[in-house]
Amino acid sequence: MPKTHPAYPAGSSARMVKLLRAELARLGDPARSAAAQAYMKSPMPFHGVGAAGMRAAARALLGRFPFPDAAAWRAGILSLWRGAAFREERYVAIELLKAPRYREFLDLDALPVMAEMIAAGAWWDYVDAVATRPLGELLARQPAAMRRTLRAWAKGESLWLRRAAILAQLNFKERTDRALLERLIEPALASREFFLAKAIGWALRQFARTDPVWVRAYVEVHRTRLAPLAIREALLRIGGA
Repeated sequence: MPKTHPAYPAGSSARMVKLLRAELARLGDPARSAAAQAYMKSPMPFHGVGAAGMRAAARALLGRFPFPDAAAWRAGILSLWRGAAFREERYVAIELLKAPRYREFLDLDALPVMAEMIAAGAWWDYVDAVATRPLGELLARQPAAMRRTLRAWAKGESLWLRRAAILAQLNFKERTDRALLERLIEPALASREFFLAKAIGWALRQFARTDPVWVRAYVEVHRTRLAPLAIREALLRIGGA
């Protein structure tokens, strides 16, 4: 059975969010904030907290405010995500989603949370962090249901859900479902949209570490349709571009 944490005072989620915001503000560096916002082309400001500091703050809060069940965990993630005023707050929401101590809560009920974070986040830093870890793990756990979902995302209107579907098997190595990868790439195969072409190339390049012969053959079959960017990325380590 999933672990639970019975000692969970009322209002803990709100208190957690308040303390997190105060800690991120304390750790922030205004000079770094401006540079990060410019680099990420983000309308949402940054505090200017580095990745190590942000993750340390997330770990401290997880220890102090453990979620009692999956519903509270999902609600806590969405509270942080939806109420964020600074980009690091959303990074912490993703850290909570990925937290090893809550892996047992990562089930199909968490899928709408991830879908919201991907579609509403609508930028590569959020999308890739969700797609390549928790989304991929859920695919490994619930392959039948998730294959259907990802195929629907790949054919949908949301650029970012399409990208997430392509990247979901990024860390699968020898467990990669080649047929599924082909089906998820197919709707975007001829796209010149940067974030889709880049995702295709990245997914193929990563799988080339495991099966370079398959990747090279796939590129050759589809070379006339694939974007040049996707081809370059796919063959970067194995040659043939």
